[in-house]
This record gives sequence, C-alpha cells and structure tokens, in this order.
Amino acid sequence: MSQHRASASLTEIRERIDALDADLVQLLARRERLVREAAGLKKDEQAVRAPDRAERVVAAARAEARRAGLSPVVAEAVWRAMVGAFIDLELTEHRLERGER
Repeated sequence: MSQHRASASLTEIRERIDALDADLVQLLARRERLVREAAGLKKDEQAVRAPDRAERVVAAARAEARRAGLSPVVAEAVWRAMVGAFIDLELTEHRLERGER
C-alpha cells in the first residue's frame, strides 16, 4: 500500500513539475520576444555578446536564487545555458540581417 501511495505521490509531483515546465516555456517565450527586440537595437556582434552584461545577469540570478531558496549553483548553470542560447539566437539573426550564413 505504501508503494501505491508513493507512486501516486510521484505521479502528482511529476504533473506539478510538468505544469511548471509549461509556465517556464511561456516565460522563456516572453524573454525571447524582448531579446529579439533588444537585438534590433544592437549595432554589432560585440554588442550582442556583451560579456559584462551576461556576467551581471548570471550574478543577479545567483543572488535571487539565494533569496528564493534555489541552489545558486543550479541557477548559474541554468542562466549560463539560457543566456548562451539567446546570444546564439541573436548572433544568428545579426548574421542573417547582413546576408551571412
């Protein structure tokens, strides 16, 4: 019986995680729209890469993670991956605008 209760609980937890993942996708879509908007204001690839800005974003995520009870190590890994992916997206768009591949 305790195995059944544990599996039902695991199923419920997984459903809650799936719902949070759907929320995260919506938030990332909003972030992407803002990134694309900002990309249009950047003159060159160095402005897109903006390493100082990227480091400030990661540091802010670590600080917010501590306040929220999230592991700062996890936050940093997620933010570095996310920021890197959005930089790649912006770089691709800048190259396409200039006719590069």
